[in-house]
Amino acid sequence: MSKVAFLFPGQGAQAVGMGRTLVETLPAARLVYEEAAHILNYNLAELCFQGPEAKLNATAISQPAIFVTSLAAVEALRVSDPDAIDRASATAGLSLGEYTALVYAGALTFQDGLRVVQRRGEAMQAAADAVPSGMISVLGLDPAKVEELCTQARGSETLEIANLLCPGNIVVSGTQAACEAVERLAGNFGGRTIRLAVAGAFHTTLMRPADQQLADALARVPMQRPRIPVWSNVDAQPHTDPEEIRSLLIRQVLQPVLWEQTMRNLLGAGYDGFYEIGPGRVLAGLLKRVQRRVECHNISA
Repeated sequence: MSKVAFLFPGQGAQAVGMGRTLVETLPAARLVYEEAAHILNYNLAELCFQGPEAKLNATAISQPAIFVTSLAAVEALRVSDPDAIDRASATAGLSLGEYTALVYAGALTFQDGLRVVQRRGEAMQAAADAVPSGMISVLGLDPAKVEELCTQARGSETLEIANLLCPGNIVVSGTQAACEAVERLAGNFGGRTIRLAVAGAFHTTLMRPADQQLADALARVPMQRPRIPVWSNVDAQPHTDPEEIRSLLIRQVLQPVLWEQTMRNLLGAGYDGFYEIGPGRVLAGLLKRVQRRVECHNISA
């Protein structure tokens, strides 16, 4: 029998209209959005369903929006395939998605998880606003070549590897000037670039002091031992100790996301049935770049 792991998307998966079908067809999903509105003190469902796109894409809004929409999609899976819910024995999420994974695994309540995610989004938005910065996907290069590219492009600016997503797809984050240099120079190394629609240089030292603001938020909420291991972005390993998880979440703000290694480690541990739960299909595509033959079901939102 397959070993099943649930995967939850991160920032960038948002799209106007997400969650609408879930709410229209599933009372349990509607309740998720209603509870979120009570906690957030604004109508998140309306922003998800109608936009405007620019507001939904703002970090302080998109992080709670993806978190809530992904958990609404879990409710759809409970109805359509309850056996999958029973068989899942590991979970992971890309950056923000790690919080969704922790709530699914029972380490955080929905209410506490959403409050922390709201604070995380606000803190990261503030850090991004403080220093004009961005993120660039570098395609077609291995990590060593991307390091060389960063060394050449960095100059006196901040530029760091932020996400190792899959073979040939590595995201770098830095100041606007450094990002522009990466775009100019990548072709010299045989790569190409795509500018990501995010507000700042996530998973770099430019996110200070968002890490300490997140630490304060995490200190105010209880965390339980999850019922299944949650694989961390920071070290690509499974964790069940609440204090370890709390520490890793704080480090995650400044450190690169080891998504490719997480997928390789899950595959190496025998996982061969994956579910991407939430808006978009990015994670399934990344997984296929690591292992073409692996099965990944999409529970869309």
